[in-house]
Amino acid sequence: MASDTETGFGWRANGDSAPGPGPDSDDGRGGTTMKTLARLCSRDEEERAAALEELSQGVLVCLGLDRPGSTRLGKETLLHLLRLARSCPLRDVRSRATELLRAAQEQGVEIPRALASGPSAFIPAKQILKDGPDQDILIESFLSLGRVDHVTMVMALHPAYLSCFLRTQHALLEMDGPLPRHWRHYITIMAAARHHCSYVVQQHSASFLEAGGDESWLSGLQNAPPKLRGLNPLNKLLAHRPWLITQLHIQELVYPGAELRWSLAELIHAVILMTHAHALCSFVWGCGLNPEPDHAGGHTFRPPSPGHPTRSPQSPANEDGRQELVDGAVEVEVLMKRMVELQEQQEEECTQEEMVTRFERERSESIPTALVRGAPPERLLHLMEDPDFRYEDFAPRGEQAPPTMRAQDYSWEDHGYSLVNRLLPDMGQLLDEKFQVVSNMTYHRMAMHEGVDTHTLRKALWNYIHCLYGIRYDDYDYGSVNVLLERSLKVFIKTMACHPEQTTGHIYHAFWRHFRHSEKVHANLIVLEARLQAALLYTLRAITHYMR
Repeated sequence: MASDTETGFGWRANGDSAPGPGPDSDDGRGGTTMKTLARLCSRDEEERAAALEELSQGVLVCLGLDRPGSTRLGKETLLHLLRLARSCPLRDVRSRATELLRAAQEQGVEIPRALASGPSAFIPAKQILKDGPDQDILIESFLSLGRVDHVTMVMALHPAYLSCFLRTQHALLEMDGPLPRHWRHYITIMAAARHHCSYVVQQHSASFLEAGGDESWLSGLQNAPPKLRGLNPLNKLLAHRPWLITQLHIQELVYPGAELRWSLAELIHAVILMTHAHALCSFVWGCGLNPEPDHAGGHTFRPPSPGHPTRSPQSPANEDGRQELVDGAVEVEVLMKRMVELQEQQEEECTQEEMVTRFERERSESIPTALVRGAPPERLLHLMEDPDFRYEDFAPRGEQAPPTMRAQDYSWEDHGYSLVNRLLPDMGQLLDEKFQVVSNMTYHRMAMHEGVDTHTLRKALWNYIHCLYGIRYDDYDYGSVNVLLERSLKVFIKTMACHPEQTTGHIYHAFWRHFRHSEKVHANLIVLEARLQAALLYTLRAITHYMR
């Protein structure tokens, strides 16, 4: 991961608003607590040790209620301690936070406890929360950002990707750019609400307030500036049907005579923020991420019920694990055989007409998505317009489909990259790095097999997602998608890419049953980036047409 000077990271508790004195603060000690927490992120080990000692003494003084000058231990401090105890990658900080919570409990203080056993409801905590080489990037994240959130923990299964993801996200949200910082977080909130993603909304709501945002905006879109509200039509299309975006949508926002006009630089910044947030929601739902322990829904101050261990409500129960292992092993062998056969058949030529027919067959295939979650939570409903507007199949059977976007006519490499770099310097390079890393990332293994070339499988995943969004590659045989992607995998990909809020543990566990969880996370990352690029391409094409 890049160093602090390379990325320009500064300390801030990502997802936390700085607590000041208030009904739940430490009677005026909140500022001191935040300063101490900031010093815990120092790269100087002696400074960190001193801050840890200061934090400990501050907590112990608060617990000594019979001593002069003592004060109560506030909720904010307890939640900070819970977060450090659960997710800090520095062992000494994590251990001390755990000890302080235990000391508070022994003094009769009601302490918070996390409601979930780990970052994900789908992936066992022990496979994510482990010491090892991956700890380096988690430590860097903690020292740079002040916390290690669940997204970072799960993405750390693929450190090369996580590194460029964090750089891109930091540039979008924190570096110099045409949009004010609090607007960036609010746009992200608007985008995440489209997919009912409380996780992302909570993180950025706190960051929005920390950046000086008006709290009334979080109560409803009607309180936000009209210029921001003007993004709503584009936001819902980007989230659900980006192929409908035309130059008219762009013109309405940037035309010189338009009311509350957006500059092209501002608009491209907003568009990338929205596509980034929509894709991140896919990842959050697709990996079953639990709320952060210090966020609403992630903790409780009630003691656990006897005989009821903490367990995520979404964790699936394996009813017949032995049979699933047998079936999963057979599926791996079948997939291995098909990959070898496809690689041997690559020299066989196919007519262009047949290639188009195979694409259309994949595009119009009926892959049903179960509706397991209806209306969004009330707290998110007021952050969106037209909540019933959702994804519809690009080409439903028997209906006239919009024209396919041929990748040869408008692609990221030949068109999108240069346009983004022109309007938002360096962002094209950062996005391109992410696309390249996730597309080329391989560990040369598949389930229990080593030394495997997974290129054909990775390419099939990427192209299938673009197919769902109506993007066709003339030189790709879409027959390979049907050969390599079995139906349960297609159900997962389509749900995650198009209806992420409908993802369930059952859908996650139904595909690649013999694969490692890290391999499933890799598939999630491919969905994230392929979906982001598809939505971005439609918007960039519309901007290009407007600029002509």
